[in-house]
Amino acid sequence: MSPPEPAMKLELFDIQGIVGRGYGKHSSAAYLLLEVEAPALARRWLAEKVERVHTCEQTPDPDVPCFNIAFTHAGLEALGLDAEALNTFPSELKEGMTEPQRSRALGDESGAADPESSPRHWDWGGTAAGQRPVHLMLMVFAPSEADLATTIAELSVLLRPGGLTLVRRLHTALLADREGGVREHFGFRDAISQPGIAGLHRTTSGQPLVPAGEFILGYENAYGLLTECPRVHHSLDPDRLLPPAEFGTHDLGRNGSYLVVRQLGQRVRAFWQFLDAVSRDPDGVANPQRRVALAARMVGRWPSGAPLVESPIEDDPTRATDNSFGFHQSDPQGLRCPLGAHIRRSNPRDSLDPAPGTAASLAVNATHRLLRRGRTYGPPLSTTFDPDEILRADEGDERGIHFICVNANITRQFEFVQRSWINNSQFDGLLDETDPLLGTRRLPTGRTTDTFSVPGCPVRQRISGLPTFVVVRGGAYFFLPSISAIRYLASLNS
Repeated sequence: MSPPEPAMKLELFDIQGIVGRGYGKHSSAAYLLLEVEAPALARRWLAEKVERVHTCEQTPDPDVPCFNIAFTHAGLEALGLDAEALNTFPSELKEGMTEPQRSRALGDESGAADPESSPRHWDWGGTAAGQRPVHLMLMVFAPSEADLATTIAELSVLLRPGGLTLVRRLHTALLADREGGVREHFGFRDAISQPGIAGLHRTTSGQPLVPAGEFILGYENAYGLLTECPRVHHSLDPDRLLPPAEFGTHDLGRNGSYLVVRQLGQRVRAFWQFLDAVSRDPDGVANPQRRVALAARMVGRWPSGAPLVESPIEDDPTRATDNSFGFHQSDPQGLRCPLGAHIRRSNPRDSLDPAPGTAASLAVNATHRLLRRGRTYGPPLSTTFDPDEILRADEGDERGIHFICVNANITRQFEFVQRSWINNSQFDGLLDETDPLLGTRRLPTGRTTDTFSVPGCPVRQRISGLPTFVVVRGGAYFFLPSISAIRYLASLNS
């Protein structure tokens, strides 16, 4: 059952469009990571660009480029935001993704089996000496690569005179399949299970809508409470650009949110090579059917997107977008979809305590949902996503996913999912296992977690020696301000 509409109607005109949509009809996109070099000029640039920032109220024209803007905590400071206001942001934004204790909890540092995932080796946002800071992220969406190039060229001409310099451009490559869906590089249909926001979205393929406050600051969350918002003293907002708040402050966070951005490199050929090796017949002959079936059990869906809970034996493309299913009633022991499969870890649905299989379980799940808005990058190893073609290909260029998620509470949403579900070696009663796709292969204690179990009757299959299939290449936490907050940041004087 869907939650009631928000007590206060969503102010869609003030909410950036990336919250409401992934701009799927804009086939081309890029993320520009920027550094503030001249604060006064950067604020003037913001003032000129704020009217062009796309909102949730606007229906995107598929023929017209559009963009959204987000800021790191260091970026807000560089723009001249008051120190007292900066201190009202949550600790995860202030400390950043690379804070040592947080990095270990996320599986990036110390426990990582692959040192490449350490922030010391990131291409951007990391801790390597001399790496330039990231202050802003400009997300640009366009109907074609030519339009994207033109739009970015126009923006780039204005960057340096606008007090901003380009740190890095993150390219994207939308991987569309023949059925009109979107794939990720391992070959599986993506973007199927997305939460819908109450008051903004109408349907979510059979899944309950999630309270708006889980993704947008200033509205009730799944606990019926307001997530704490960053604020400024009323005296620092003489033009009343921000809505009033308690204790003589103005609300800097209302209608805004937070973005988690992680560049995840995918070792696609290595993934299928491992599956090919462990799925061969006793005589050593390759078994393509068993290979794909094992990959599906690691993911929890077949390559078409069909969930194993509904189609456990073979792929069924007619169920490619099915999302109205649970785990507890239909598959409590993981005989259809393994307990440690990626989709069970990242979205356990109705299998959570205190009352698995009930609305109470779904209510708990709603407090940890993520709204994904990222895109793939790099060329596919096979345009048909055929594992046999991938195995014959040269890994060549870097490829992966720019993982971007919207959440109003980074600790309770993204970090909880990553720490307590993805990298939990004892998730749902398992032992020495983490997510087969994203999980770390070694705990900070040194204990290995490179196994994956496939339950079965009478005997389960336990696969060991899983290598690292996904490597972190960069990342940061961003504040996604409302349109009003962007106007306020543009008005600052320092």
